[in-house]
Amino acid sequence: MTIMHNPPHPGEVLREWLTDITVTEAAKRLGVTRVALSRVLNGSAAVSADMDLRLSKALGTTPGLWYGMQADFDLWQAQRRFRAKVRPIGEHAHA
Repeated sequence: MTIMHNPPHPGEVLREWLTDITVTEAAKRLGVTRVALSRVLNGSAAVSADMDLRLSKALGTTPGLWYGMQADFDLWQAQRRFRAKVRPIGEHAHA
C-alpha cells in the first residue's frame, strides 16, 4: 500500500463534493445529524465504515473510497507521531 505524502482529511475532499448543497440538507439526505456531518467536514471526526457506505450511496462513489482516504490520513498522522520501541517477533527476530 502506497501512502500519499500528507494526504488530506476526507472531510476536506468531501467539502468540495458538497459545494451545491447545504450541510443541513446533505446530512438529511445521508440520514445523519448535521453535527455528525459537520464534524467530518471540519476534520474533527473520522469517516466511519457506516458513513463511507452512506456517502458512496448518496454520491455514487465506490464503497470504501472515503474509508480508505480516512485510513491513509490516519496512517500518515500515526507515522509522523510514532516513537514506540518495538522488537521483532517470530522467526525473523534476533535475540
